[in-house]
Amino acid sequence: MMGKTTHTSEDPRRASRTAPWFYAATVAVAVAGAFLGSGAIGGTPIQDAAGGWLSADGTVLAPGTGAFSIWSVIYTGLVVHAVIQLLPAWRGSGLQRRLRPWAGASALLNAAWIWVVQWGQLLLSVVVIAVLLAVLARTFILFLRTPTNGRTERLVVGITFGLYLGWVSVATVANTSALLASWGAQASDGATVVVAAAVLAVAAAIGITLAAATGGRLAPAAALAWGLAWIAVGRLDGGTQSVPIAWAAGAAAGLVVAGTLLYRIREARVPRHQLAGDRDGATR
Repeated sequence: MMGKTTHTSEDPRRASRTAPWFYAATVAVAVAGAFLGSGAIGGTPIQDAAGGWLSADGTVLAPGTGAFSIWSVIYTGLVVHAVIQLLPAWRGSGLQRRLRPWAGASALLNAAWIWVVQWGQLLLSVVVIAVLLAVLARTFILFLRTPTNGRTERLVVGITFGLYLGWVSVATVANTSALLASWGAQASDGATVVVAAAVLAVAAAIGITLAAATGGRLAPAAALAWGLAWIAVGRLDGGTQSVPIAWAAGAAAGLVVAGTLLYRIREARVPRHQLAGDRDGATR
């Protein structure tokens, strides 16, 4: 791969005919899945599927209802990215060529998760979302390590997949909690509160690790903190209430925000060549 960003590739014309259109099709599948999961085209709304375990009051680690509005932003970003990457200026971009297989896989896994939940298979849904999380992590790493063609490409990809990664990190926690609750874990058990607090601590640690690895990028942290904050809200005003877990979730959200800002300040102050690894020249 060339060391600078250009529009050259092994065969840009070939890329413009195949991969960009296939990726756009995967995003269309993901959007269709979202409509299915909302109940708008005949499917069962996610909060009612799989025995209701994925609803805002299903478990002690379920985000409140308002948290899920972030999906509108993520899907909008995916659609914008899918359209723009079809343009001649982006078709042969080194970043887009590297990103498309992983980004397309994330879109298909997203749709697969919705179908699995519609089928009522919570265990399989945890497997699918764990794979989705790994794919998104790989997608974001590729973004960080690949030079971009300019500010527009950097912002569209960074914001879209940063939000996607941060939110799915929270969704993986909530999905796993739903599975455990379906197996008999009770919200009123003292042990459940302790375990939930430990899981939230891990989520905060993941957020701080992301901040360290990305130089304090805001999008992943914003989505992760958003989800954690809504877990706190859900434990205070929903049917599954727990003040200790609400405090733990709020503290976790605060730690993610604080850690990200600290790493961002450090990134701004320390010369880039002194930062570990230099993230292969990726810019913010």
